Amino acid sequence: MSAVVDKSCLENGQNFGFEFEGSGSKNKGRAMQNIKCVVVGDGAVGKTCLLISYTANEFPMEYVPTVFDNYSANVMVDGAPVCLGLWDTAGQEDYDRLRPLSYPNTDIFLVCFSVNSHTSLSNVEARWKPELSRHEPEVPILLVGTKSDLRDDENSKETMVTQDEAMAMAKGIDAVQYAECSALTQAGLKDVFDSAIRVVLQKTADRRRAKKSSSPLCSVL
Repeated sequence: MSAVVDKSCLENGQNFGFEFEGSGSKNKGRAMQNIKCVVVGDGAVGKTCLLISYTANEFPMEYVPTVFDNYSANVMVDGAPVCLGLWDTAGQEDYDRLRPLSYPNTDIFLVCFSVNSHTSLSNVEARWKPELSRHEPEVPILLVGTKSDLRDDENSKETMVTQDEAMAMAKGIDAVQYAECSALTQAGLKDVFDSAIRVVLQKTADRRRAKKSSSPLCSVL
């Protein structure tokens, strides 16, 4: 994944601003759409690694529990310029009252679990779906299986969440899609965010068509 990093966005240690190749001057005539994407899930499933690997093209080697961070990226998806705002949240129960403060005006949620943790998958249904339904019931959810590189570990295969189990969970929580990725190898990483963007772009297009079709027609006599 090639990116041009705007270093001025790194000064505060939080916000990463970058443009993928292909988002240059030839697309400047199109209006950029702002999309807010909030990432939730149990602590230590790899949410922060997911975002840093995607935005900074590097993998953090130390685990530091997140309280709140946000990142931003200017990207092109299917020819549409998008300013993608990425909101990282803390999965620990200590932050259950603070975390929802980041939910207003969200366009899509990425609900993450680790493919080597059945508990984190169970909590998608037991904890995360109810929380999101309580605060933002109309916002689409994309279910994300993190640490997919661990599927290559022969010693761990028997304990892994299967793709069938993950797909069943996605259906059970009415997620728009299920996707897997590895922040370490970046396999499937860009596809996760491209899919999230496409969901929002399609929803926006559908809303515009519905609004247009419901508008009264003007007749000229």
